[in-house]
Amino acid sequence: MVLAFFSVGLNTPGSGTVKAPGNHSLDLDPGNECSRIAHWLRRVLATTLRRRGVVVGVSGGVDSAVTATLATQALGKERVLVLLMPERHSSPETLDLSRLVAERLGVRVVAEDITGVLEALGFYRRYEAAVHQVIPEFGSGWSSKLVTSGVAAGRPYPVFSVIARAPNGLEVRQRLPVEVYLEIVAATNFKQRTRKMFEYYHADRLNYAVAGTPNRLEYDQGFFVKNGDGAADLKPIAHLYKTQVYQLAEYLDVPEEIRKRPPTSDTYSMSQGQDEFFFGLPFEQMDLCLYGKNEGLEARVVAEAARLTPEQVQAVWADIDRKRSGTRYLHMAPLLLHTL
Repeated sequence: MVLAFFSVGLNTPGSGTVKAPGNHSLDLDPGNECSRIAHWLRRVLATTLRRRGVVVGVSGGVDSAVTATLATQALGKERVLVLLMPERHSSPETLDLSRLVAERLGVRVVAEDITGVLEALGFYRRYEAAVHQVIPEFGSGWSSKLVTSGVAAGRPYPVFSVIARAPNGLEVRQRLPVEVYLEIVAATNFKQRTRKMFEYYHADRLNYAVAGTPNRLEYDQGFFVKNGDGAADLKPIAHLYKTQVYQLAEYLDVPEEIRKRPPTSDTYSMSQGQDEFFFGLPFEQMDLCLYGKNEGLEARVVAEAARLTPEQVQAVWADIDRKRSGTRYLHMAPLLLHTL
């Protein structure tokens, strides 16, 4: 079995070198891939969707930055609208980096602060009430995030906890009962669904399509909200592993500040990595495990490349299967009694 190489760090996004298992490297020909995506974008807009351009919600992360850049190169800056949709819990860095992308591309930008909508929906009140069930002192001035144990840590199933930080800096961690976990997630899903509502408003008024921004890891594992960030008319990078998205980001000259930023959901008021909340491992290792599973490689080969034990790889593969099964409904269209 050949161990191919691709450029990505196990600790720092976009840097370093690790081994990727299999007979095929995760390396891309970035120029060819960008041309292929551009051709596809132009074709589906003109012949299938029949829309004049695309709306892209930009979050300060590499996936949305690459998607916006690909759309701009394919369609021209006059046919791309970038939406910035911060709210009370958003990191100031998120808005700054999102504006940096839009300014670099020279596209039209609309900022929609969704705080007021979330207040009207009762999001902040509902979220605070849910956390208050396990941390009674939680309230105004506190920040928080959800984290998972991760199956690679030796647990057969992920265990979710909430970490909360008091105004004086004291941190509290509490394991979440299933009912409280579901209540917190249901409340935070308001954010993704509100943002998507604004994306489709602007798409409708311009006769544009909405471009989704998930990479292959997120799409495969159901790391999206149904009728929220999972809703889109086209998803240009859903076939690319996250490490491949970083390769395109470097080729497309996406701002270095974004390429070096650790992936974050930017959903909670405390800084939270995607590995903390959902995947349980850094994306570099998750990509290798998913690639190995998809290619039918042996666990020991993947373990060597991902710097895990074969037992940990098997645990990650089992979790991949669980997530595929548990989130399958997210991919499904509405069910009908009779096919029309």
